[in-house]
Amino acid sequence: MAGAPLHVLAGALRDRAGRVLLAERPAGKHLAGLWEFPGGKLEPGETPLAALARELDEELGIALVEAAPLIRVPWRYHERELLLDAWCVTQWRGEPRSLEGQGLQWCLPAQADPATLAPADRAILQALRLPPHYLITPAEVSPAERGPWFERISRAIAAGERLVQLRLPRWPRESVRELAAALRPLAREHGAQLLLNADIEGARALGIGVQLTGAQLATLRERPLPLQQVVGASCHDAAQLAQALRLAADFATLSPVAATASHPQAAPLGWSNFRALAEAAAMPVYALGGMAPAQLAQARAMGAQGVAGIRGFWSEL
Repeated sequence: MAGAPLHVLAGALRDRAGRVLLAERPAGKHLAGLWEFPGGKLEPGETPLAALARELDEELGIALVEAAPLIRVPWRYHERELLLDAWCVTQWRGEPRSLEGQGLQWCLPAQADPATLAPADRAILQALRLPPHYLITPAEVSPAERGPWFERISRAIAAGERLVQLRLPRWPRESVRELAAALRPLAREHGAQLLLNADIEGARALGIGVQLTGAQLATLRERPLPLQQVVGASCHDAAQLAQALRLAADFATLSPVAATASHPQAAPLGWSNFRALAEAAAMPVYALGGMAPAQLAQARAMGAQGVAGIRGFWSEL
């Protein structure tokens, strides 16, 4: 019988400029030369927070003051199974310095290259990059409403929303691409991400993201876009989440958590099932289905990156 996974703590130190601290794996160790978030393994009898505080003291010479759970990443390196338990560290005493001979660097999450990170740590980077809300345009929007919806999406981005999916099934594909192209300068100005629903070629041409459908997940064998372009995956069960991970998707939506008007025939997962699936997913997962911004705290407590939705997110925009 296999033993319990090795419980490893990781601290994402974030300074006032929004930068995070990365440490280089030293020569002679597994994954030498790749970068990771500092931390180490949980010792018997320790709580995760106590273990993180001890590791940051031993590795960086700092005293932990404030940290909050970020994401838990189950991972397997060959025969070694581990649980990478990442916390966002926002306050500490002292100046981080290398006490174990490792290289250190501060960088903005958006500017870090995922390819240079240890594979399990890439999910932590994505969790730091992704916002708490994921807005999806209503399916019933008609092409005649292009002007008003250009304005609504623009207002959402200007107001602070950073992840928007253009899901407009009633529109010709080229019209959706034209809307995305018109919104792209504003999105770039504010550091927001636009995603096309299912349109991989359009996303590739425009240099933006794509949200893969469940049907697409079943047919793809590799990540459809470069690492610089975000890939989301629409999932409803553990098998689809596992396939999203194999495709190196940046995040998934998991639905429906609750009853939803857009898919009234779908049986809701409920929060307990959502939590079990999200914590096993090894990537950031948004709760979708019957969600509204007011449910963010509950979703975070259930292991979600945040909440995604349609009607509940556009009412004030």
